[in-house]
Amino acid sequence: MALPDIRNSFFSSILDAVEREATNRGYGVLVANLFLAQAPAQRLQEYMLSNRADGLLLLDGSLDVPTLQSLAMPPYSVPLVVACEEIPNSGFHTVLTDNVRAAERATRHLIDLGHRNIGHLLGPEHNVVARDRLAGFSAALRMSNLPLRQDWLLRGNFEMESGFASAAHFMSMNERPSAVFAANDESAIGFLSGLRQHGIECPRDISVVGFDDLGVAAHYTPPLTTMRQPREMLGRMAAEALMDLLEQVEPRQRQLRIVLNSELIVRESTGHPHSEF
Repeated sequence: MALPDIRNSFFSSILDAVEREATNRGYGVLVANLFLAQAPAQRLQEYMLSNRADGLLLLDGSLDVPTLQSLAMPPYSVPLVVACEEIPNSGFHTVLTDNVRAAERATRHLIDLGHRNIGHLLGPEHNVVARDRLAGFSAALRMSNLPLRQDWLLRGNFEMESGFASAAHFMSMNERPSAVFAANDESAIGFLSGLRQHGIECPRDISVVGFDDLGVAAHYTPPLTTMRQPREMLGRMAAEALMDLLEQVEPRQRQLRIVLNSELIVRESTGHPHSEF
């Protein structure tokens, strides 16, 4: 099981579900953390070809596709399932959530509350999940005839520190949105923490929606409105898909693509607009 960054708490319940499902079927789980690897795809290739693992569950969609495809094709034919982040046009078996639709739903929640000036705290520029969430955000604005303002797209990288830094940029704006959809919970919480240092209170002054429903989201002040990804189900189904390939329950030549829905969890970080900046 290859993770882009094991420090990210988003992966904890996915990893737990994978380990439980694997144990139930008599498998063990090896975890590779790709965060500091110089050439992560090559590292995975060497790992797999050394016969230390029978199959690969990949949770990082940014790796070199030709290297991964060479693993999946003869003569190696390594069973490979991608989870969380889809790798477009790769042909890999994939289990993920519908990030475009979920981001659209999160943004629609803010619109339904009466917000018309809405910004977006972005994820990493080249991350497919971040791009999909931006696409869903943009679609919701377009369907409501609301402007997509480039100056209200705040740079981020899914980390709390990037959200905190974006708060300073937010305060420097001449015109500010009354609501922000953040690409994930960690950046949303960092953003809210940074705003509080400038005297901006949520939801009195601004509404914020996150994405993922991490454990901290319900216990932050204010509790964070967010899109809950079915992470345990995702981990279980991804593990099932990989073990089915290993045991040839599913034919390897038939591409699997399983898309799960996310759920809007409304908490106290969103409300009707009280003031426009």
